[in-house]
Amino acid sequence: MAARGGRRTFLKSTTLGGVGLILLKDSRSARTYGANSKVNVAIVGVSGRGSWFSGTMPKLANIVAMCDVNDRRAEPYYNAVPEAKKYHDFRVMLDEMDQQIDAITVATPDNTHAVISAAAIKRGKHVLCEKPLTHDIFEARTLRELARQHKVVTQMGNQGTASNDFRRGVELIQAGALGEIREVHAWNTGGGAGERPVPTDEHPMPAFLKWDLWLGPAQGRPYNSRWAEWHTWRDFATGQLGNWGCHTMNIIFKGLRLDSLWNAAKAGATPPTIRLDVELSGVHQATFPKWEIIHYRFPARGDMPPVTVHWYNGGGRAPGPREQIEQMVGRQLDWGDAGEKKWQDHAGCLLIGDQGMLHANGHNTVVTLLPQEKFKDFAAPAPALPRSRGHEQEWLAACRGGPAALSNFDYSGPLAEFVLLGNVATLFGKSIAYDPVAMKVTNLPEANAALKRQYREGWSL
Repeated sequence: MAARGGRRTFLKSTTLGGVGLILLKDSRSARTYGANSKVNVAIVGVSGRGSWFSGTMPKLANIVAMCDVNDRRAEPYYNAVPEAKKYHDFRVMLDEMDQQIDAITVATPDNTHAVISAAAIKRGKHVLCEKPLTHDIFEARTLRELARQHKVVTQMGNQGTASNDFRRGVELIQAGALGEIREVHAWNTGGGAGERPVPTDEHPMPAFLKWDLWLGPAQGRPYNSRWAEWHTWRDFATGQLGNWGCHTMNIIFKGLRLDSLWNAAKAGATPPTIRLDVELSGVHQATFPKWEIIHYRFPARGDMPPVTVHWYNGGGRAPGPREQIEQMVGRQLDWGDAGEKKWQDHAGCLLIGDQGMLHANGHNTVVTLLPQEKFKDFAAPAPALPRSRGHEQEWLAACRGGPAALSNFDYSGPLAEFVLLGNVATLFGKSIAYDPVAMKVTNLPEANAALKRQYREGWSL
């Protein structure tokens, strides 16, 4: 394997001779390689959700390193790529293989997304990080700024963004096919754990697990197997808002130009305010509510009117939304008890305009205009967004000099902030008002502490 300097020097020299490298002015994709060269990728988090990258990336790139803290779960994926060097600690991997790694994928528990991604970005590595990008809002803002500063290629892993239907749906919304949209409904049947006793006793440490690395920047504690149910706990997870919101409300955020509010700083202008009102089953410091209803109220954006996004989480436990949505959609929702009984509607969203509605499934990969009879002969607007060969391919193409990936951190950072704001509101059980430019809760000072957690000693961004 050539050293990084040699590899990049070669790519630069061949480019100057008229082959390959394209230097882009866009800071999100300025550090690039030959258009036909394979990118050297390290996979951090190779099991669980990381198994997607362990199976997909070897077909698309050179896998030079793999890193995981759980040897037992990682073993079959390690065996499938024997030529890749194996590590427990991503920091050691980056130190030892800095010259051989061009880019990394990150698919660990939410708790460690930011520290891994930040370390890679500061070394000039391109990053594809799974949703919800980060554990908290400050981390999302920091990754966005670091990516701009170091001019690396980025992508968040909300793979539905690459689908033709997602992009067509965004185009339909922005072209005015639905008219003015002032109300949106989004749902997920999953819910949270509700009140649970916090584990305090110590279990025997498994030999295959590197517990300290699994904890990452979270506060230290004795090993207990119940912590490994990490989606339960706020210390490590982001609830269904993080787990699904970045998929299901992606088309809302992009189509309604809600992301523009994060870039709305103008001299003398009044900062935009996003208001969140909450209804929930209970307030829990360690876990997420069994059900939650969050009303996100956004101001106008250019020629788009103010809009309220209603988020319902918890299936039949959350009061009210199912019957209302079914009436508007014109059919029963498949929550395992209707239609094909395959939970096909366990997540989804419905945008309501004064000229029509748009329904999208949980991953935003199937989009339907409603009522269907009205749009039977509808002529869709000309494509305004590029079509994608695939989420990972789009990112790798950007690494090689192509256009910025659509879910790059300039976009997906604010998307992560948007969904994670809901977790701040449910932590206090109170309405909050948020200035997205200043990254500040303006009506509840104590809530600002929840935008940024305290890292334990030895960990930082």
